[in-house]
Amino acid sequence: MKKVLITALAALLALSVQAKDYKISSPDGRINVMIQSGSTLSWSVSKDGTQLMAPSKMCLTLADGIQYGPNAKFRKAQRSSVSQTLKAQNYKRSEVKDNYNQLKLVSKQFDLIFRVADDGVAYRFVTKKAETIASETAEFNFPDDPMGWIPYVRNGGSFENQFFNSFENVYSNIRISAWDPTRMAFLPVTLESTAGPRICITESDLLNYPGMYLCNRNGGTGLEAMFAGYPKTIVQGGHNMLQGVITSREPYIYKGEKGEELPWRVMVITDDDASLADNDLVWRLAKPSEGDFSWVKPGKVAWDWWNDWNIKGVDFASGINNDTYKYYIDFAAAHGVEYVILDEGWAVNLQADLMQVVPEIDLPMLSRYAIERGVKLVLWAGYWAFNRDMEGVCKHYSEMGIAGWKIDFMNRDDQPMVAFYEQAARTAAKYHQFVDFHGAFKPAGLIRTWPNVLNFEGVNGLEQLKWMGPEYDEVTYDVTIPFTRLVAGPCDYTQGAMRNAIKANYYPCDNEPMSQGTRCRQLAEYIVFDAPFTMLCDSPTNYEAEEECTRFIASVPTVWDETIALDGRIGDYVVMARRSGGKWYLAAMTDWDARDITIKLPFEAADGTEATLWRDGVNAHRNGQDYRKEAVKVSGGEVKVHLAPGGGCVVVF
Repeated sequence: MKKVLITALAALLALSVQAKDYKISSPDGRINVMIQSGSTLSWSVSKDGTQLMAPSKMCLTLADGIQYGPNAKFRKAQRSSVSQTLKAQNYKRSEVKDNYNQLKLVSKQFDLIFRVADDGVAYRFVTKKAETIASETAEFNFPDDPMGWIPYVRNGGSFENQFFNSFENVYSNIRISAWDPTRMAFLPVTLESTAGPRICITESDLLNYPGMYLCNRNGGTGLEAMFAGYPKTIVQGGHNMLQGVITSREPYIYKGEKGEELPWRVMVITDDDASLADNDLVWRLAKPSEGDFSWVKPGKVAWDWWNDWNIKGVDFASGINNDTYKYYIDFAAAHGVEYVILDEGWAVNLQADLMQVVPEIDLPMLSRYAIERGVKLVLWAGYWAFNRDMEGVCKHYSEMGIAGWKIDFMNRDDQPMVAFYEQAARTAAKYHQFVDFHGAFKPAGLIRTWPNVLNFEGVNGLEQLKWMGPEYDEVTYDVTIPFTRLVAGPCDYTQGAMRNAIKANYYPCDNEPMSQGTRCRQLAEYIVFDAPFTMLCDSPTNYEAEEECTRFIASVPTVWDETIALDGRIGDYVVMARRSGGKWYLAAMTDWDARDITIKLPFEAADGTEATLWRDGVNAHRNGQDYRKEAVKVSGGEVKVHLAPGGGCVVVF
């Protein structure tokens, strides 16, 4: 009996030595993180003394069954604080303030790093050697039942089926407990705690690891991460034979060749909705760039696919041919638009070979024609075609003067696909070309690490209105994404429609598409949405018929010196201010409710100071294209504007 008691006591003493709690707080002391190590490794988060996240497990399970997390023995706890100002390139502000406290827990097998800033928390695992990870446990357990804006993977079925998706969908605005247990959601996911703070869950520094999804399989108020397995067999297929289709997977999610910093698991935490809309925690957590990227030139691009090459009043048949693209180039040159894109159709279909150009297109001639007029061409490329010889095609087309690539139809984020993004960015950079990732997962820091990456899609953008019926609600989606998807980084939304429909008049149309909402809403999207490489989605002849709006769109910067989210409520409205040099652009958008808004200026302006206002016309509720451009005067540091249903406005100082 005595021996049994001694053995039990020894076990308890060993457990008490191993089990330890660590605490780390934000610089302002409002956010606190507790890390509990023992039989499980977990973390919890509070703000102003109120628990936001209950203890939630963290663990890496290796292929041999070893777990990094339970009974972890941390030999050191290294603390540090950072307060710095970072220079940013091709971003929504030219300087980024980066202040945080860091805790690094060091064990023999792995490190665990926590960073806590005034606007959120993040943690990451760091491996010490080559590891094969069978699974990762990342939980987010909430003591309440927060309201969420949930972007389910659009295609249902098995979880395996859901891993192949376009990362596009509208949001289900539901309590976490109402989450469909058969569905995964891609990131970011935004929650509104019953205690008040807003929480946006996403990830950063995602370079060589599968992307994270969230699900709620147990019907409670906790979320768990899910990751695609490592592909065992990939076959060419999918859209026009341009995709990699997974037919079997390995029994693990990650295979490393060396010790590696795994992605940050990120929780952005703010007091209100507006603060989410200009947050940059994802950017701050990403690896900084190395080398000179001063050659990267963001800008706007005349786009062909959305308007179906549908130009009017010409004496040639419009379509994928030299005459049509000369017209696009002439339009871009006349309006100071920096780029013209050749979307799908310039390369021979079903061959997945970017060296095979259709006979109707003379690319060397078109590139020379564009460059002579101060315009450069960008080429669309399906993933499989680009990946089969990215070195060869980048070298070949850079010598032709092609400025960049719009790479499409990846539709996966397993480890090899995530690694492809950085490989594509690196290869394009070698030949001074930029990249716009379409058919892509959300941005997760790559825009900082590789500043030649200008855009990610991962957004249910304007292209949906070519085929979605009247029941589809793009207007509400537009005033949701500033607080959800755009927290992660810029989007390839593809705005700029000149045919604008109110709810009652909208219908889908492939070759003469329209937007939902008003003309001024389309103008406002150039300020509200982040996109260093911004599309003019409509036809050149439609823009030429709307010269006043076209001149404005062409004049709006695509990167900014300063960004301030002035006001907003998720799914209702948003008010954003951006500065480029000495010029301020303020914009607002509403849902389908008409709204009188007061825009409080983010700078001092005397009463009577004049600005240019673009606002919904008095009949915009009947005809979405009705707008007014007029002078407006500041009164009390404010500008008051009425927004029509689905409306918007822009104020320029």
